[in-house]
Amino acid sequence: MRIDGIWDDRWSDWFGLEVSHEGGDTILSGELADPSALHGVLDKILDLDLSLTSVRRTSPKGGDSTRGCSG
Repeated sequence: MRIDGIWDDRWSDWFGLEVSHEGGDTILSGELADPSALHGVLDKILDLDLSLTSVRRTSPKGGDSTRGCSG
């Protein structure tokens, strides 16, 4: 997730995600257990009135992008 502006690393614990920076944005990254965990993070972003500029799904590090799918 990309948030407009620079937020310091102490937000990592509160969001439960890794905090990094790119350009003038803060990047929140990490694995979320399920859709409700994603909604929880999005609710926190809304509660703080932050400007969310993008959300992107990525494959787990070192994992198979089809994990959890049946086929």
